[in-house]
Amino acid sequence: MIPAPSGATRLYVIVGDPIAQVRSPAGVSAAFAARGHDGILMPVQVAPTNLPDFLSVATRLKNLDGIVVTIPHKFACYQACASATERAHFLRTVNLMRRRADGSWHGDMVDGLGFVGAARAKGIDPSGMRALLVGAGGAGSAIALALVEAGVSELAIHDSATERRDALIGRLNGLGKASVRAGTVDPAGFDFVANATPAGMKQGDPLPVDVGRLAPSAYCGCVITKPEVSPFIAAARKAGCVTGTGTDMYQQHQGIMVDFLLHGDGEG
Repeated sequence: MIPAPSGATRLYVIVGDPIAQVRSPAGVSAAFAARGHDGILMPVQVAPTNLPDFLSVATRLKNLDGIVVTIPHKFACYQACASATERAHFLRTVNLMRRRADGSWHGDMVDGLGFVGAARAKGIDPSGMRALLVGAGGAGSAIALALVEAGVSELAIHDSATERRDALIGRLNGLGKASVRAGTVDPAGFDFVANATPAGMKQGDPLPVDVGRLAPSAYCGCVITKPEVSPFIAAARKAGCVTGTGTDMYQQHQGIMVDFLLHGDGEG
């Protein structure tokens, strides 16, 4: 049960465009209440052209303690952070911002932790697997790093924005932990297939991969939360694959998000 807000309630917002698909306001607000914190998370829809104005105002709101960031603002919000975690600096993107003691913002990026956590919750350990990732945006880059850190033997990344894809591949190969290369929409031969694109949020969207080439033994994960079962996940289930939805991912990283937002020491 979420208590009714009062004038003393601390405010948190989730910013995106679109925003109707997000599921975190109720879950995070309930988690705040469960921890005895008088706070509430509210959705705000802000177009990319208006994001600088929004952040300028947000920084001046004295009762706004944190911002959750969703598409398409994760890269731009990183630029607005005065400090960030090591992984956020590596990825140059954030999905969480917490107020520092000096009023500026500290950022982190936990999408990858949630995605890999959802796979592990289904009994899938990515270690040693050959993985295909579609999408090298904010969530995609975080998932790519998490898969490399989880010990995949190979990671192929497909994104129509080739410059962004190649920059991410270069940074990941610099870690020396896995072989990372450009991929295609063909999932044949991969043990782990991840969709980190919005493909499937709108009716008529193309599928992110050639689902007819999926191996039944492959794990398929998706970042989309609405519809809860994306067309890609539906097709993967029909092929006999173990799957993880965007909601599974969110459930894994909600606790991580709340921990970060309430840490409150200013920077670390």
